[in-house]
Amino acid sequence: MKMPCLTLLCALLALCSACDEPLSHLGDQKIEVFTDQPISFRPDTDSAQTDTDQLVLHGGRIILRKLTLPVYQLQPQVTARVSLTSNGDPWDKSGSLFVLPANDTLSIISLAQGQFPPEKMAEPYPAVAHFTDLDQTYYPAVELLRFITPFGVGYYSDKPKMLKLKPVYIPNWADAVTWSADISHLLPLLENEVWVGVYIDTWSEQGYNISVDFDFKESQIAGHRKQQAVVLPLVNTNAYIERQQGYDGFAKADLTVEFDLPQAVAKARLYYVTTGHGGHSTGDEFTPRENQLSFDGIVISRFTPWRDDCANFRRLNPSSGVWTQTTQWQGETIEERIASSDYSRSNWCPGSDVPAKPFDLGPLSQGKHQLTVSIPEAQAATEDQYNGWIVSAYIVYEL
Repeated sequence: MKMPCLTLLCALLALCSACDEPLSHLGDQKIEVFTDQPISFRPDTDSAQTDTDQLVLHGGRIILRKLTLPVYQLQPQVTARVSLTSNGDPWDKSGSLFVLPANDTLSIISLAQGQFPPEKMAEPYPAVAHFTDLDQTYYPAVELLRFITPFGVGYYSDKPKMLKLKPVYIPNWADAVTWSADISHLLPLLENEVWVGVYIDTWSEQGYNISVDFDFKESQIAGHRKQQAVVLPLVNTNAYIERQQGYDGFAKADLTVEFDLPQAVAKARLYYVTTGHGGHSTGDEFTPRENQLSFDGIVISRFTPWRDDCANFRRLNPSSGVWTQTTQWQGETIEERIASSDYSRSNWCPGSDVPAKPFDLGPLSQGKHQLTVSIPEAQAATEDQYNGWIVSAYIVYEL
């Protein structure tokens, strides 16, 4: 009898695994990272001592927790889940869930403690890119999930004034916002002891409450061994630490990072996250800007990151400002309400997450390589108008 291909494949995998050492089964696991954790601007709350399991940095705007995560032999699917409510902050703010590679000799924690190479600390935008300094290596934090807080979700959702402003097409304001992302490709960074952090760009004492958990679902395929891969962090312009600042460097120059591969690899993929910010109507938040990625001097992508579906997130934004705009309806000119959260933006909406964009790099040779990020029309920040781009990039390659 002819055996179906899938059945034959499973049989071969089972036969191969029987010849090896037996694989241990850890089963499905849920790891709670933060539960209703407040994040707000409280300048007297910093605790940059690494002998504790939890740190509060940048005046309360960043929290980190040291975890010991399971080490699987069978390949798991890993999902990050983030739930958030406002605790009184009415604004939309950029946010980031990230992990610090466990083998870092330097990290953003080092920067917060003042234990960074002096010449690097003196740069206008310290610690945005990977570098090696003598016997020390710095890798930027790796973003697991970037998100944008909505306007006041939860805290303002039942306020009488906001209920009166509710559009007729919204049955109820949402009580919270939840995002999830498949981060299985980042498994090499999610094993043993790691620091997991959350950053929200809030400047209010009220801030937000956030919950984060990781779901590990072990493969049910017999002999489905864990993929052997390496994650190489390259760039992250999030202003995680007080010594950093909003990155408007693209208005001045391209951002180039060099790195070494210790061996040739058969398959590599670049992951890139980008959002433009600047609150004025002509700023980079509301103006389309092309992003250009070059690898080893060859342009691999030119694209304009943009979202024009922000009205879909209206139920998450009870405290959004509301105006009227002239439009035509049934042959007449009328004034129709529009919320700030409805407007299109540079790759984000209030209440959205921002998925990483993957680019296949193919095989890579051993030795030096170079990634360049360029946003040619990016605008510089001024004294009264902020502009900036938050970008992060990392490479995953198979061994």
